[in-house]
Amino acid sequence: MKFSAILEMITGSEKFTPPRPPDGSLVWAEEFDAPIAWGARWTGDRTSAFRYCDHNPDDNKLDWLDPACVTVSDGVATFIAVPDDRTLENGRQAWRTGLLTTEYSAEGFQVRTGDLVETRVRLPFGTGAWPALWTWKDGRNEVDTFEYHPDNPNLLELSNHVNSAADYHTDVHAVAPGRWVTIGTRYGARCVEWYVNGDCVFSDGAGVGPDWSAYLILNLSLSAGGHHPAPCGPEPITFDVEYLRVYR
Repeated sequence: MKFSAILEMITGSEKFTPPRPPDGSLVWAEEFDAPIAWGARWTGDRTSAFRYCDHNPDDNKLDWLDPACVTVSDGVATFIAVPDDRTLENGRQAWRTGLLTTEYSAEGFQVRTGDLVETRVRLPFGTGAWPALWTWKDGRNEVDTFEYHPDNPNLLELSNHVNSAADYHTDVHAVAPGRWVTIGTRYGARCVEWYVNGDCVFSDGAGVGPDWSAYLILNLSLSAGGHHPAPCGPEPITFDVEYLRVYR
């Protein structure tokens, strides 16, 4: 079956109304109401967070980045991952998948201390799926708004790698495969806060410091089996995003 036909079968579904906007002025937003602005706003074929720029087997990932794996329809961006013919340096079969980063783009947008980033996503089904919203700059400055693995269906991983803090947030009502959920992070100098559907669920008491800044990364990775199960078959895996917004 052609890639385009697979995509058409799995992209459509109902969107849910998100909670009210958070406090602060909206300074940057991606509403996915137009085709991806490759090069201008987004980069999809490389990130400095990956050892080989377009793939990164060292980090328990099967990813091989392909901008064609991110498409927009009816106000939703769909990330799709499919098996690829290439072999990674670790001998594992690669999966073509999608990533959006503001790094290397002409706009070069960065979040900074005090900002709040918010996204609304539909969590994926599929063993091996590993969606995330995170930050990166100069080999560090990583704060994970969320990471998700369907083998832990009701759990979000929330992490501050700048000053070493993390939480496993479990919510059987809000977090599950196929469910739309709004997730946000405020990058405080002394405390990073995480929000799920508008409620603060974790405050780390660590923060990112007063001069922190970083690029945004929104992507669908595939686990290689080291910490979570790898994909167990060739079926495509998808991850949907309604918007990404930054308040300041």
